[in-house]
Amino acid sequence: MELDDLKTLLPAQLKELAHRFDLPQGYVAQNASPVEEAITLLTYAKSRDELPRLETLFIQLQQETPTNGSTHVYSSIPNQPYFFGREAELASITDALHPESRGWGILIDGPGGIGKTWLAIRAGHVTTHFQRKVFLSAKVRHLTPHGEEKTEDFMLRNFIALISDLAKELGDGGIVRLAENERANEVKRALSTQTTLIIVDNLETFDKAEQNRLYQFLNRLPERCKAIVTSRRRSDIDARIVRLDRLDADSALQLLTELAHNNRALARTDAAERQTLYEITQGNPLLLRWTAGQLGRGHCRTVAKACEFLSNAPPDNDPLEYIFGDLLDSFSDTETACLAALSLFTQPAKVQWIVDVADIAEVQAQTALEDLADRALLISDAAEEVFSLPPLAAVFLKRKRPDSVARAGERLSDTVYAWVLENGYSKHERFPKLEAEWPSIAAALPLFVAGDNRRLQNLCSALIFFMDFSGRWDELLDLFQQAESKAEASGDFDNAGWCAYQAGMTYSFRGQAAAVLACAERAAAYWQQAKAGARERAIAIRLRGIGHKLEKHWSQAIAAYQEALELDRARSPESEDVAIALNDLANAEKASSDDPAAERDYREALRIAKKINHREGVATYTGNLAGLMFKQDNWREAERLACEALDLAEALGQQELIAEDCRTLAASLAKQKRAAEGLPYAQRAVEICTRLRIDPEKLKKAQAALAACEAG
Repeated sequence: MELDDLKTLLPAQLKELAHRFDLPQGYVAQNASPVEEAITLLTYAKSRDELPRLETLFIQLQQETPTNGSTHVYSSIPNQPYFFGREAELASITDALHPESRGWGILIDGPGGIGKTWLAIRAGHVTTHFQRKVFLSAKVRHLTPHGEEKTEDFMLRNFIALISDLAKELGDGGIVRLAENERANEVKRALSTQTTLIIVDNLETFDKAEQNRLYQFLNRLPERCKAIVTSRRRSDIDARIVRLDRLDADSALQLLTELAHNNRALARTDAAERQTLYEITQGNPLLLRWTAGQLGRGHCRTVAKACEFLSNAPPDNDPLEYIFGDLLDSFSDTETACLAALSLFTQPAKVQWIVDVADIAEVQAQTALEDLADRALLISDAAEEVFSLPPLAAVFLKRKRPDSVARAGERLSDTVYAWVLENGYSKHERFPKLEAEWPSIAAALPLFVAGDNRRLQNLCSALIFFMDFSGRWDELLDLFQQAESKAEASGDFDNAGWCAYQAGMTYSFRGQAAAVLACAERAAAYWQQAKAGARERAIAIRLRGIGHKLEKHWSQAIAAYQEALELDRARSPESEDVAIALNDLANAEKASSDDPAAERDYREALRIAKKINHREGVATYTGNLAGLMFKQDNWREAERLACEALDLAEALGQQELIAEDCRTLAASLAKQKRAAEGLPYAQRAVEICTRLRIDPEKLKKAQAALAACEAG
């Protein structure tokens, strides 16, 4: 309810509305203008949280009151006790219904349950240009929390039934006695004598020929008559098209608040649970109402249980079947292949990815995808270059067409496996290829987790560096924790240890000491079962040292690092593992204020890394040495080393190293009174640390560097 709505009323109507709303006498100043009176009424309603009641009274008054002082408005539009959101769409519809607007009106399209009917009803109530408003429904069924119910008494099965009903609404019952091919013209003549708004709901239930007959009729509507049509299918018509997507979060939460007035179980839910309802249902109003309606029924005592029930509902009360079920048999083989491919993707997919997974020609795929988008089954960008399938539609398709989805999954996992093994491991120069294909890789990960353990472990090994360097730590943790469980269940204790170690290293980037130490213990236990060698024992000890360092237990950390270093040196005096152990030891020595020892070990680690051409090691140790120089107030040398390290980190694409080098460089420049030069580096450091949720201590240092540059 907005002020503009109230301003459409005549002064007498406004006073009648205030009376019906029980606005206290004397609450409005005696000489107040209509606008002031409207503002007072609206403010009072808001203060009492009674906007929905005011809105209902406003709509009733509009239905009862003449628009031009002489003609009573007749309306068969259903009552609407509340309405939330859709302001932009409503404004577009109101504009298209103006008598001077071109075209016959509006087509509202979108997925099932998205709120097309509700929006059409709302638009019909608020528009003020018509003497008569007629609501005609082709809906054949509706969904309640108890299940699906047929709409036997009010549905219109075809165009002739619709025209005949419209004639009765216009007050000319004799038209139904005419031959069927004469009725449309007679109705058109009857419409020419009065300004009429016609709302036709759920047109998709008509077959294509009957839909075309209706559109031909609407194209010939008399001037100043308009129509609103709702349909799941988009058509090429002479009208404005409004495509509905999910309800925005604020409006959805308002809807849940309204529903809670008559639902005690919903009323007991908190903000977080209602947000969960919104996310699970993807803002689909019908699914919101249905899922909320399950609360308190059967086993659905909590929001979590109700959401679980949504994905596993019985056949006689399945909202996904209600929304999607009647469409399954209408899909061609090509459309089914495209849908099966898209059901695997969690992000919008390019046409070429769908072509690869569906194993069809690109022209076929593009045509099928555009047709599916026109039927409101897919979401596409404006250029129709990327497409996505709503998650709940994907759940339904996997349930109903498991064989098609399984075949698509096999093709996707085979393609991704080849990509990753070809471009992964430490092939940094090929990481951009993996970045470009990441949505496909992400879509395939659950398939690998559910599949063969050996294949999963190979994929994990190939992805470690890419996922780490690109900052995909959440995905990395999730993947390696699942791979650890898979390996353990398969008796593959060697790989279980490596998965636990990689998870521990990821936790270390975020400063989670307890999680790091737990991973170190698991890794050591797995490798003991696997009868692993000295290298694995050293790595588990090193991970334990990282945990102690995060706890700031310097002596324990140094002891662990020295033990790991001895094991590594015994195997090979100048190896990558020795350089890593030296760097770890230097980090602990620096933290415990033993700077000479730290510098010695950093430089030795750097020497070995350069000798064996370990690029990541050279970048890391150069950056760490820069940090030590900054600590010793050698800012010029810190600047030089940080610049060198940043170039190396950029070449690798390692986000954490880039952030650390930017921070050191910015802080060094600020100390040299060159804060303006340091500012962009400090800003970048803070952005990366925030995005990756890096160790809070490192974020604080980056923020301090930014503050120093801004102050300078």
